[in-house]
Amino acid sequence: MSALSPVTRRPIGLMAAMPQELQSLLDLMPDEARVERGGRTFWVGHLQGRAVVAVLSGIGKVAAAITATLLADAFGVSQIWFTGVAGGLGADVRVGDVVVADALLQHDMDASPLFPRHELPGLGVSRLHPPRALTDRVVSVVAEALLEVDAAGALHGLGLGRPRVHRGLIVSGDQFVSAAQDAETLRNHLPDVLAVEMEGAVVAQVCQAFGLPYAVVRSISDRADGSAHVDFTRFVDGVASPFTLAIVMALLRAVPDGAGDALEAS
Repeated sequence: MSALSPVTRRPIGLMAAMPQELQSLLDLMPDEARVERGGRTFWVGHLQGRAVVAVLSGIGKVAAAITATLLADAFGVSQIWFTGVAGGLGADVRVGDVVVADALLQHDMDASPLFPRHELPGLGVSRLHPPRALTDRVVSVVAEALLEVDAAGALHGLGLGRPRVHRGLIVSGDQFVSAAQDAETLRNHLPDVLAVEMEGAVVAQVCQAFGLPYAVVRSISDRADGSAHVDFTRFVDGVASPFTLAIVMALLRAVPDGAGDALEAS
């Protein structure tokens, strides 16, 4: 059996960080049904004939962990795809670019001296890695999708160039990183970090606990250090939401049913 061979039709969990992103998906779901669980609204239905469950992640690590756990346990998803925005930290990561995580870490996890800084107690690691085969596919699909998405006008209007795709470390924490000093501290501790946000690493931890493959894809809305700003609402409406829609729809075409069961979460 190949790494991406179809074996089942369990739904795919689609987590969106922003309401605009979620709405762009719901607008194309012909049969979405609203289901309330754990104080959250989940939308169960189909996209491109594929069974999906779409939901807002919630803001922060605990909120996102609850959402991911419900997707895994209550809805039995085969995998989770998480989209949203993030602050850029890598030297070559510009506003408007997209980062696909091949590693995720909680930058505010510090149980020292009992455990090394950033290490997840009980797991013995600080970094969690999505399955390589799925990440390879996601990087390829994102690069192709961004060539087709109609966001040129919005990018130009915000003074942004053609988006580039990066693959690497995304870090998460219950802190909105926007000061240059905080950004520099993260880069000093984690020289290979590309982006920072508030949820992705805990979604990775939940997925590992449930043995679920996952992908985390972030559009860069700012430089997380005060050096580059755009109108956030315009960016989400005109860039991040179209990016999310194009990426998810392309992934639905590229990742067969059952990939979540065939790919071993690492």
